[in-house]
Amino acid sequence: MLSKKREHPKEKAQLHQRNKHRERYDFKQLISSCPELARFVSLNKYNDESIDFFNPDAVKMLNKALLKHFYAIDYWDIPQNYLCPPIPGRADYIHYIADLLGGKNKGVIPIGESIKCLDIGVGANCVYPIIGVSEYGWKFTGTEIDPVAIDSANKIIELNSSLKGKIELRLQNNPKDIFRGIIGKDERFDLTICNPPFHSSLAEARSGTVRKLSNLTNKKPNKPVLNFGGQNSELWCEGGELRFVDEMVRESKQFSQSCCWFSTLISKESNLSSVYNSLRKADPFEVETIPMGQGNKISRIVAWTFLSIEKQKEWANLRLNDNDKPSTL
Repeated sequence: MLSKKREHPKEKAQLHQRNKHRERYDFKQLISSCPELARFVSLNKYNDESIDFFNPDAVKMLNKALLKHFYAIDYWDIPQNYLCPPIPGRADYIHYIADLLGGKNKGVIPIGESIKCLDIGVGANCVYPIIGVSEYGWKFTGTEIDPVAIDSANKIIELNSSLKGKIELRLQNNPKDIFRGIIGKDERFDLTICNPPFHSSLAEARSGTVRKLSNLTNKKPNKPVLNFGGQNSELWCEGGELRFVDEMVRESKQFSQSCCWFSTLISKESNLSSVYNSLRKADPFEVETIPMGQGNKISRIVAWTFLSIEKQKEWANLRLNDNDKPSTL
C-alpha cells in the first residue's frame, strides 16, 4: 500500500547555486533523453517516481540519463564493479573550485581552454572532466594507476565529439606517486582536483556503502554489497584518505611553481586537523576550505597555493598572453 505522497522542497538548497541538479529528478524528462532508464523507474512507497538505489544497473542508468540530459554526453559506460559516482556531488566540486578561481580573478570565473585542470584519479567514469568541459570549457588531464580505468575513460572521450581534444589521460606507473611522473618539467596547471580513496580497507569501504544506501532509502541492505561499485584504488588504500592527502600535500611543494591551486575533497571532518597539520609543514602561501553539502552528507574541499598574490597575478597575465584574449565567464 502506498503512503501519502510527500511534499518536497522545490530545490536542493544545499547544492551549489549553478548546479543543474538542484531540482528533484524529473524522470519523465530524463527518460525522454535516455529511454533505457524507463524500465528502472517505478513508484516508491511515497508515490514518488524513483529508482532502486540498491540496484547498481539502475544507478548506472540514472547516471547515463543525467549525463545525456544535462551535459549532452551520447556515450557513457563503466566496466562492471567500477565506481559509479553521484553526478550532483561531482558537479558541486567543479562549481565551487570555479568560484575559487573567480575569487582570485576579480570575481570573474575564467572559462575556455586556457584553463588547465589536472584530475588526480580520473576513474573509469571520467565524470569530473565531463562536467568541467561542459560547464566551463576547461581542458583536463586525468591521471590513473589502473589501465582498465584509462581504457574506459578514453572510450568515453573518443565516442563524444564534445570531449575530443579537451581531455588527455596519463597512466601513473608508480602508485605511490601523485604528481611525480605526471607533471612535466615546463608544464603548468591552473588547478588540480582529487576525490581521494576515503577508506583504509575493503571492510571499511563496504560499511560506508551500507550507510550511504541506508541514508538514501531509509532501509538497510541484507548484505553489504558495493552497489555503487569501486575498485581498490578508487575506494580504499593503505592509510585511507589521511595518508593519501598527506602524500599529495608533500609532493605538491615539489611542484609549487607548476600549479596555481592544488585541491582535494576531504570526506571526513575529523581528518581536517591532520590535513591542516600536513599543510603547515608544507608552508603554502594560502589555504582555503570550502564546505559542500549533498543530502545527508557534508564534505569539503581543501585548496592551497604556494604563489603569492603578485605571483598569482603574473600567472593570470601569462595565461592571457598565451591566449591573446581574456578567458572569462
